[in-house]
Amino acid sequence: MLLLRHCQSLTRVGHLKTQRHLRVAPPVVSCAFRLLGSSNEGQRSKQHYQHTHSPNWRHALAGLLAGTGAVLAYGLYNSKAERAATTTVQPIGQNSSLPIFTQEEVTKHCSLEERVWVTYKGSVYDITEFVAMHPGGDKILLAAGRALEPFWALYAVHSQDHVLDILAEYKVGELSAEDQRQQQQQQQSVESADPYSSDPDRHPVLRVNSLKPFNAEPPPELLTDNYITPSALFFKRNHLPVPRVDPASYRLHVEGLPGGALTLSLDDLKTRFPKHTVTATLQCAGNRRSEMNEVKQVKGLNWGIAAISNATWSGARLRDVLLAAGYGPDTARWALHVQFEGLDEDVTGTTYGASIPLNKAVSEEGDVLLAYEMNGEDLPADHGYPVRVVVPGTVGARNVKWLGKIVVSAEESGSHWQQNDYKGFSPGTDWDTVDFKSAPAIQELPIQSAITEPTDGAVVGRGAEEVTVKGYAWSGGGREVVRVDVSLDGGKTWHVAQLSSGEKGQPPTPSPPPGRAWAWKLWELTAPLPPEAQEMEIICKAVDSSYNMQPDSVSPIWNLRGVLSNAWHRVKVNIREEEGEE
Repeated sequence: MLLLRHCQSLTRVGHLKTQRHLRVAPPVVSCAFRLLGSSNEGQRSKQHYQHTHSPNWRHALAGLLAGTGAVLAYGLYNSKAERAATTTVQPIGQNSSLPIFTQEEVTKHCSLEERVWVTYKGSVYDITEFVAMHPGGDKILLAAGRALEPFWALYAVHSQDHVLDILAEYKVGELSAEDQRQQQQQQQSVESADPYSSDPDRHPVLRVNSLKPFNAEPPPELLTDNYITPSALFFKRNHLPVPRVDPASYRLHVEGLPGGALTLSLDDLKTRFPKHTVTATLQCAGNRRSEMNEVKQVKGLNWGIAAISNATWSGARLRDVLLAAGYGPDTARWALHVQFEGLDEDVTGTTYGASIPLNKAVSEEGDVLLAYEMNGEDLPADHGYPVRVVVPGTVGARNVKWLGKIVVSAEESGSHWQQNDYKGFSPGTDWDTVDFKSAPAIQELPIQSAITEPTDGAVVGRGAEEVTVKGYAWSGGGREVVRVDVSLDGGKTWHVAQLSSGEKGQPPTPSPPPGRAWAWKLWELTAPLPPEAQEMEIICKAVDSSYNMQPDSVSPIWNLRGVLSNAWHRVKVNIREEEGEE
């Protein structure tokens, strides 16, 4: 019911039947907050109500089956809920016969051991007994101890009456009026002087690496649920406060060409140039930096494996705009780069900037967009509203958001992030010896893959006999992923995973033209559990169309900024012997 998977994934209703297929038990998802202390007032009456209240299992099962028709609602901000996840809170009636709980009490119920409680529009629900029947599996636990609203906003099925009827069967009380008020006042409490005070709301399931500026990634087990990543779950990488841009007064300035400066409004971009759509994966240069930190400490955000996402982008081709501004063969004789400048700035007025090679910008096969839509909706604020650059096959740092200026130049961008960051160095280079001018700025990224399920430290039962492993693979420069190898025994033996380039249940998409494979491949492997093993080390490694392969370990590619981390990905999973099998 909560955090329902995309409709094709919901066909796993077969989990209700006896099966030999593995069901991975991930580590218990921890609460967002673990508050100490509790009130004993009214505890006896509350416990009595909780134990005597029995849900209607017939309704729950009906809801489970109905959930198989769920349709994922992409985009939440203008895609509605990414900018704000506000809901109308219903006041508590003073004559209510149900117990009243504080948010502190609700938060403590965040695991199967402590029971799973959630809140919705001022009411408290104990959904512990529903967890096993949830079509989305254990992902329901991500909402434990929290409000349902931001999670339900991801999936349209939750707005249906029968889902609310099912939830009503699990109601155990009301949230205190004070806690309801506090929920409404949280955003108002931010000081107006804070440059980040106008930042949009984000989905609470994101794992935050920094708040100011905001940088976060989704849980790995959610990342590959969908081929197209919902914008609310798409990783967030901000270098500065999110600017508020009025679409009516927005202007894009194109400079450096013989015809003089060209100024375009948002409406100009939408009406003067053909609209093109490209499905492309963006990856942060620091994706998987945490693995480099395990070898030796580096400087940078401690990204896990989910600083990568896939979306459908729509907008005007950069090539078309440059041609309209006067680009021609003569320009190519002196110009080498196209610089981008964002509207996001720090307190000194310094804006974010980057550049890409001119040949990528003007190539008909480069597919560089001035995008104003993401997944069929206006760009969300965190992703560059109203216009951003999308440079398929290129590191995320060059995909400048909140685009304000384009400059055709003989020089690279002079921005700090182009000149003194996002570059790779030898493992022997340290901060005393590093010379950023000696290394080129990262553009195309190397081959990459990672395991999203099972997660590191998960436990599987021996009786399942099989394990299903899932993940993603992608390579920069438009090089198509042609194979993913998976090992269940630390690299002694290997299996070839099944690749997917679309949503489950849909016909396979044809391979893209050579050099234009901009989107990731999702992959999956089901294989027997290694006999007699008590622990599995699962490894994945990918191969692209140029036969580039991932290095087998992190140490040889370690660098002081922790970028370009693409070694074989490894997770360790424990195998639990079930009763009667030892």
